[in-house]
Amino acid sequence: MEIKPTILIVDDEPGARESLEVILEDDYQVLSAGSGQEALEILPKESIDLVLLDVNMPDMDGLAVLRKIKEHDEEIDVVMVSALNLARKAVDAIKLGAYDYITKPYEPEDILSTVSRVISKQRLYKELDFLRREVEESRGFDQIISQNKTMQEIFQLIRKVAFTSTNILIIGESGTGKELIARSIHRQGNRRSGPFVAINCAAIPSELMESEMFGHEKGAFTGAHTRTTGKFEYANGGTLFLDEVSVLRSDLQAKLLRVLQEREIERIGSNKPIKVDIRVVSATNTSLEDAVIQGKFRQDLYFRLNVVPISIPPLRERREDIPLLAKHFLNKFNVAFNKKIPEFTEKAMDTLIRYHWPGNIRELENLIERIVVLLPGNEPIDLKDIPLEILMDAGQDIQDLETSKMGLIRIREAIEKRIILNVLQATQWNQTEAAKILKVNRNTLIQKAKQLGILVKK
Repeated sequence: MEIKPTILIVDDEPGARESLEVILEDDYQVLSAGSGQEALEILPKESIDLVLLDVNMPDMDGLAVLRKIKEHDEEIDVVMVSALNLARKAVDAIKLGAYDYITKPYEPEDILSTVSRVISKQRLYKELDFLRREVEESRGFDQIISQNKTMQEIFQLIRKVAFTSTNILIIGESGTGKELIARSIHRQGNRRSGPFVAINCAAIPSELMESEMFGHEKGAFTGAHTRTTGKFEYANGGTLFLDEVSVLRSDLQAKLLRVLQEREIERIGSNKPIKVDIRVVSATNTSLEDAVIQGKFRQDLYFRLNVVPISIPPLRERREDIPLLAKHFLNKFNVAFNKKIPEFTEKAMDTLIRYHWPGNIRELENLIERIVVLLPGNEPIDLKDIPLEILMDAGQDIQDLETSKMGLIRIREAIEKRIILNVLQATQWNQTEAAKILKVNRNTLIQKAKQLGILVKK
């Protein structure tokens, strides 16, 4: 489904408006206004992509209307139309932000060509904006690497669902690559030429989430100085990825359900529905079924999102992939930091395989990056290069720790860090409960965690 751009024709002559409507109505949604004031009343109510504005009108001339339009929303493109070829007026219009200046009489092809250029420019800007965001925000590897049987089954499932519009729910611990799976679904399907738009529901303050999702009109709330397009509109024709969807407020769950049912949205401050054609892929690192039972998540929304579930195993359940991933990240960061670290020693790789990886693939990637950055030479990665808490958790014996000359203080810190992390995880990061178990003051626990590089969750 292709959403037609909306064009507003502003001209005091009915014949001129009708002529432009006939030229444009096949390819665009066309609105018209007989005066500048009428046009300014339409703008807050409609989503306008382009204004064709007559220069010479009674009461309020075209340049005055142009100023008002740009004050309302500077991103709306305006093409001035005039019966007179007035160079001065044209220059003034361009200075005020007009896209072009057309002189009457004009051929239909002239109008269609100009309008097409404007709409193409807008689409290009949106695409460039999202490409820029994806480059800035991209993390992790460029392809899914696995020889694990469960992952191979997931790849087969992706191939089956990629060319459908079915909603998909990806379930997996943090760091398992849920967004990577979502991008793979998008790239392999018939929406790959459209945008892939990601929203991290946990990273955006709840009071801003509605605007982030649906956009808002100028003046809709304090600080809304311009009209903003929401992620649902940006994703039109493509895929919308809702990461950590379980944290959505109940009112936003209701609005999301309506969008999935009606395939239309409304910006904050507007009552005009906007049609959207999107494929929704959601992700969660918690059980939505439990959230439904606890009354924290709508059951009807859960059923809408969970049409096709994909459960990603944690890294500790696909240990055969650890050498592949470790070598991939080593190659990646060798190139990034101009290093030539050749490989891992057998003991180092064995340690990586036996470690339980609570942070999954993301933790492994961050570890390899850290090691590559800190290694001064080009020798293989050995036990001495791996943080002590990983060595301890992986079950390295004391002889290995001694021969690597890591020192008693570092060994003690590693043991302390592992104990504190275990207690924090066991108490679901409740600092007061953890401090009681460890028999220390809560402030002492926080200070010690900071010293050991533990990011204490709030």
